[in-house]
Amino acid sequence: MSTESSYYVPEQSKLPICAATGMALIALGAGTWVQGGSSMAFFAGALVLAFTLYSWFSLVIKENMAGMNSDQLKRSYVWGMSWFIFSEVMFFAVFFGSLFYIRTLALPWLGSEGGFESNNLLWGDFEAAWPLMTTPDMVANGEAAQFTGPEQNMSFPGWDKLLGWLPLWNTIVLLTSSFTVHIAHTAIKNNNRSKFNLWLGITVALGAIFLVLQAEEYIHAYQHMGLTLESGIYGTTFFMLTGFHGAHVTMGTIMLLIQFLRGLKGHFNAEDQFGFEAASWYWHFVDVVWVGLFVFVYILA
Repeated sequence: MSTESSYYVPEQSKLPICAATGMALIALGAGTWVQGGSSMAFFAGALVLAFTLYSWFSLVIKENMAGMNSDQLKRSYVWGMSWFIFSEVMFFAVFFGSLFYIRTLALPWLGSEGGFESNNLLWGDFEAAWPLMTTPDMVANGEAAQFTGPEQNMSFPGWDKLLGWLPLWNTIVLLTSSFTVHIAHTAIKNNNRSKFNLWLGITVALGAIFLVLQAEEYIHAYQHMGLTLESGIYGTTFFMLTGFHGAHVTMGTIMLLIQFLRGLKGHFNAEDQFGFEAASWYWHFVDVVWVGLFVFVYILA
């Protein structure tokens, strides 16, 4: 089959409907879970989606290794990954936009600029300043409040001598990983497989280190700072932004780990390494998002 004049069309598959089912279960389960219900549907959906993606990408890899992919099909992969990353840009743009709206527009409007303080429509000690350290429930019910404000914010540095520098350490880790994955990319383009495997392995390790440090930060926030998902709008926006980014780092680390294992099997060369390229594009994206988080969530907190 000539790859210049033909377009490979895969046979019919149930994998798309399986992926849609898994994502629907995840969405339904997540909504039920945060409302205090069972998490079973969420984890069932995650399991279905994980199995589907494993089967799907295994098939795509086998087809590519068998030489069944034409140049036109490979270009469709490039466009598909490009649009996927663009959708992720819009995803985080919404969250950053929410943070901007709350801090720049909503707070001044609720404060003296909106006339609410003088009309006594908000709780007595309300202060239009970010981060909000109190909630209406906390003012009305005291220690019996379900939604309490944090004891400290996550500004950098300041909340602990060593742990307070975790956001900076994570920034250094991710920026370094962006550099190491670039070295790996350059190596495979030069058909230097040993160098490619070494630097890609280092990148995967750095991704894992980032996740460990973020988990330590969350543990400290919950146990020592009173900062939880129930800490009003500040807790919600903090965990929404950093939590979703952590989920994306997890996904990116898994993607790079798979490419590392493929590299050990000799799957890539200078002319054919888009699987790794797509993962590296995604990794650079999550690195850039973290820089924005570090500035707007930690430094300007």
